[in-house]
Amino acid sequence: MLSTRFFGMFFIVLAIISTQILVAGEENTNHNKFRQLTSELPTPNVYRTASGAPGPQYYQQKADYRMFIELDDNKQRIVGKETITYHNNSPEALSYLWLQLDQNVRAEDSDAMTTETSTMKGHRSFTNMHVFHQNFDGGFKIDYVQDAQNQNVPFTIVKTMMRVDLKTSLQSGSQIELNIGWWYNINDREKISGRSGMEYFPGDGNYIYTIAQFFPRMAVYNDVEGWQTKTFLGSAEFALNFGDYHVEITAPADHVIAATGELQNAAQVLTVQQQKRLQEARLSDTPLKVVTEAEARDAEKSRSKLKKTWIFEAKNVRDFAFASSRKFLWDAMGVSSGTNQVMAMAFYPKEGNPLWEEYATRVVAHTLQSYSKYTFDYPWPTAQVVHTKNIGMEYPMICFTGRRPEENGNYSNKLRDAMISVIIHEIGHNYFPMIVNSDERRWAWMDEGLNSFLQYLTEQSWQAGFPSRRGPAHKVFEYMQSDKSDITPIMTDAESILHLGANAYAKPATALNILRESILGRDLFDFAFREYAQRWEFKHPTPADFFRTMEDASGIDLDWFWRGWFFTTDYVDLAISNARLYKIYQKEEDSKKRAPSTFRNSNQLANKDVQLIEGMDLAFPVTFLEEIRFADQVDALPPAEQKHWKEYDYYYELTIENRGGLIMPLVLLFEFRDGTTEKKNIPAEIWRRNNESVTKVFSLNKEVVQITLDPYFEMGDVDMHNNRWPRNVSLPESRVFK
Repeated sequence: MLSTRFFGMFFIVLAIISTQILVAGEENTNHNKFRQLTSELPTPNVYRTASGAPGPQYYQQKADYRMFIELDDNKQRIVGKETITYHNNSPEALSYLWLQLDQNVRAEDSDAMTTETSTMKGHRSFTNMHVFHQNFDGGFKIDYVQDAQNQNVPFTIVKTMMRVDLKTSLQSGSQIELNIGWWYNINDREKISGRSGMEYFPGDGNYIYTIAQFFPRMAVYNDVEGWQTKTFLGSAEFALNFGDYHVEITAPADHVIAATGELQNAAQVLTVQQQKRLQEARLSDTPLKVVTEAEARDAEKSRSKLKKTWIFEAKNVRDFAFASSRKFLWDAMGVSSGTNQVMAMAFYPKEGNPLWEEYATRVVAHTLQSYSKYTFDYPWPTAQVVHTKNIGMEYPMICFTGRRPEENGNYSNKLRDAMISVIIHEIGHNYFPMIVNSDERRWAWMDEGLNSFLQYLTEQSWQAGFPSRRGPAHKVFEYMQSDKSDITPIMTDAESILHLGANAYAKPATALNILRESILGRDLFDFAFREYAQRWEFKHPTPADFFRTMEDASGIDLDWFWRGWFFTTDYVDLAISNARLYKIYQKEEDSKKRAPSTFRNSNQLANKDVQLIEGMDLAFPVTFLEEIRFADQVDALPPAEQKHWKEYDYYYELTIENRGGLIMPLVLLFEFRDGTTEKKNIPAEIWRRNNESVTKVFSLNKEVVQITLDPYFEMGDVDMHNNRWPRNVSLPESRVFK
């Protein structure tokens, strides 16, 4: 009988052999950074083509909503009922439907609560220990789910999702009606954070309600993953269907309501004077008051026991949100987007002035004009910004943003710029993802990154030199060189991203800015980006659709770029590791003075850091070519070629290393002794045969005193101190970013 020791040794040997096989297999795998993205991207099919366009059998579901909502200003509660008409445009029959119950993220037993990590650090006083004792009764309370005949339909709540089981399968091309009744308590965002909720004003006892994710919403069913049923944990946002909405919102009679869509019953909810102002604003190219500060102050003093119902309709939108308060001032102006006339509007309390009345509506109008330039004409009738404290969130035609002056109305330039920036960002989300409707629950960068990129362009067109937080390459290099365990690739599930702002906003915005400015050029990039936006307008793109469209429309293979920037945590650190000068003397008297042995001796001296050869800085070690043989070869050339060779007396051989792993084009600035400069741009394909080090010779007709790699900080290089030759101990202040 074989001993236990024998079997132990056998398995150890087997493990060693298996490890060696795996290592050998790994070594034999293609790791070249220019390999195609065939394994990372899904195979093209009839739904999504290899060009990145929707395929001939592309489909998407549609969900229409008819809702009746009441805002209870006494109990701070939303009560609602809805009829959903769900259109099954897929080729499959569906035996059950999934709906999202995102308010359940605030249920006491939600995964968001139970999986949230915490620490005692920073929580040593009674006032900030409350985060460990939250007992808010959040989440949806579902009263009923019924069919079109008002018969109860069985349903199962699974965390932030609800499955509705159908009596008979919903066939392809058919539709079904669901009637749902529900209510929930509105969270105070000072205590329970979130993307919606209420802000309380103790000075006058009023609230601003910013209400979103307030109704059971159909989940997305598509060709990529079937039902999108990922649990909402609070960070990742939403995957939603397009549809038509009719929404009636009942609130105290002294409230003003802003909402997705167009107001249908202005005559019933606005005064005659306010209706007149609203009509005048449509034709105005400057903001006009619809509700004045005096009217808002009067409303703050009242507590009407009467109610009004505001009716809104919106066509072809993926969501619906609204805001309600008796504190609102209301500004509006008309703005043209192509042939479309849009109402740009702002709703804000008096606490937002004078900042908000000066800038808010103008920034909305500017954002629409700027984004439309790079994508498509804004297709909806309104674009609205609502001001409430400490929030930034977007929905179709409406967004909620913060930034408020001091109580005396004073504000700094920094606060003003931050307010402008966040309005641009949130209004910009109308394009991504409200119209180009990506799955935010999975890919945060597809809306946040693309939007942050366009935000940067829009900020710069608002004001030259605007202090943008994101966009330029140097804004992201500190994050990119962080410890590898502390960062994630851009292509990471939205709930699992580390450092959401840096990873989903700043890094992709920087990548696209580099792609536009330094790789494709503005013309090619803008054409391709516009093609992507227009291909997927009112559709559901995936990352592969974006990558493929940008290549298809630009005509440039960018797989190396997507892999490096989006699939890895590599960073840009290119370094000039060596530079040598090969010099040719063409004058006859010089060749007589220098025998080949002299050239070789001089070359040896050039390797000594303290030596000089005829006054030349030895930072460029010199190799003197044997002029006699060289001259004979040149003389044998045709006259036209002789002229070319005799013009270039200096041959600089550069070796450049890729120390950060992320390959990029080479941008080199040569500074000559006569004070002139020359910039050379070399595509990233120079790295295609060796991803770690490349050597290249540059023929020049003047003596170089300085060579700089990435001289204008185009590539996001994290260490500029190794980008110059001769080496400098310190960089000029103009080339160092703190």
